[in-house]
Amino acid sequence: MMRILLIDDDEQLGEPLAAYFARFEMQLSHATRPSAGLTLLRQGGFDAAILDVMLPEMDGFELCRTIRKESDIPLIMLTARGDVMDRVIGLELGADDYLPKPFEPRELVARLQTVLRRRPTVQAGAQRTDGRLKFEGLTIDPTTRSVQCLGVDVELTSTEFDFLHLLAREPGRVFHRDDILNQLRGRDAELYTRAVDLVVSRLRKKLEPLDAIKTLRNAGYALALRPENPAQFHG
Repeated sequence: MMRILLIDDDEQLGEPLAAYFARFEMQLSHATRPSAGLTLLRQGGFDAAILDVMLPEMDGFELCRTIRKESDIPLIMLTARGDVMDRVIGLELGADDYLPKPFEPRELVARLQTVLRRRPTVQAGAQRTDGRLKFEGLTIDPTTRSVQCLGVDVELTSTEFDFLHLLAREPGRVFHRDDILNQLRGRDAELYTRAVDLVVSRLRKKLEPLDAIKTLRNAGYALALRPENPAQFHG
């Protein structure tokens, strides 16, 4: 059963949501303060977290930033404001998805299922030789969802890893923003088009000094690195 942590100061939200989540084989724990939520997350065992933006002690954006310094756990942010800039800020800080309040519990479950599906799976055809995709200066391991840049481990969010892995499976192929969003999310492509640019910006910083991602104006993105063994991408 998947374990989900809700960090929301609405004390009336946790119990009915937990009962609903149980129907989908999800166990929901509820913390009403960021400090309590961080303590629970640091104890481990959670598969995803849901963060409200309007919180005591620190807002959801600061909480997201704090979590991202320590973990790549999937994060979904909630807000009553539903502001486009809130979505952009949350995604820029490393959130995997965003849902305005009030929301339908079924939609929240669907979004959770989407971000959770990305984590453990290895796409068909991605498993090569020892399982790793190797490029000049970059190694991607789909099994452990780990990345090394010039021999140094790089901490990526779930979305960042999935984006990089998508490009790496077909190095040189140009992926349009909508294609990327459709493959990573499967919906809301127009709403989240700018999210792709934000993910690219974060990845480029994390993969420096490698010039790993090529932008083709009005076309999309491609992996710019040469495979160490091109045969790993054939057969």
